[in-house]
Amino acid sequence: MGKKAIPIGIENFEDIIKDNYYYVDKSMLIEDILVNRAAVTLFTRPRRFGKTLNMSMIKYFFDVRNKDENRKLFEGLKIFGSEYMKEQGKYPVIFVSLKDLRADTWEDTFENLKSFISDLYAEFEDMREIMNKRDKIKFDKIFYEEDGNYEKGLLDISKYLYRYYDKKVILLIDEYDAPLINAYEKGFYDEAINFFSALYSSVLK
Repeated sequence: MGKKAIPIGIENFEDIIKDNYYYVDKSMLIEDILVNRAAVTLFTRPRRFGKTLNMSMIKYFFDVRNKDENRKLFEGLKIFGSEYMKEQGKYPVIFVSLKDLRADTWEDTFENLKSFISDLYAEFEDMREIMNKRDKIKFDKIFYEEDGNYEKGLLDISKYLYRYYDKKVILLIDEYDAPLINAYEKGFYDEAINFFSALYSSVLK
C-alpha cells in the first residue's frame, strides 16, 4: 500500500475515511459532547483548525439515516471502544453551512436564503408523506420557495423531524456568522441581524 495522502482542503469526514487519507483521531470529541450534555455548544477556533471536519464527523456519527454504513466509518477510531458508541445512528441530524450565503444586497441575500432553506427541506422531502395537512402546507410553501415563514425555517424542519423519528434533533450550523460579516461589509447589517437573530433564537431555544 502506498503512502497515505494529506487531506488538504477536504472537510467531509466520510471522504477522508473511505479514501484512506491521513486523519488525526478527534473522535473522542463526540464523547465529550455526550458527557457534557449541553443543549447548545459553540465551537470557536481560528480558520483551518478543522471545525467543519469535526462537525462533519459529528453528523456521520449521530445521523439515523444510513446509520449502518456510517458506523463502519468509526471502526478503528477511539470512539468505537467507548460506551457512548451506543448513541451512534440514533438521531435525526440537520447539518447546514452558511459560508457561501453572501450577496451585495439584503434583497439578494434573502433570495439566496429562500433557495438555501428550500434545498434543506428537499433533503427531507420523504417526510411529506406522513404530514398532516397543515404541516404539509407550511412545508410546501418553503419547499417551493413561496411566501413561507423563513425565519422559522430551521425550527419547523426540526419539529417535522422530531415527529417523524420521535427523537430529539441535532442541529449543526457551520459558519453561522459568515452572512452577518458579509452584511456588515456590504452595508445591510441591520436587516441581516434582525432575520438571523430570529432564525437562530427560535430553533436554539
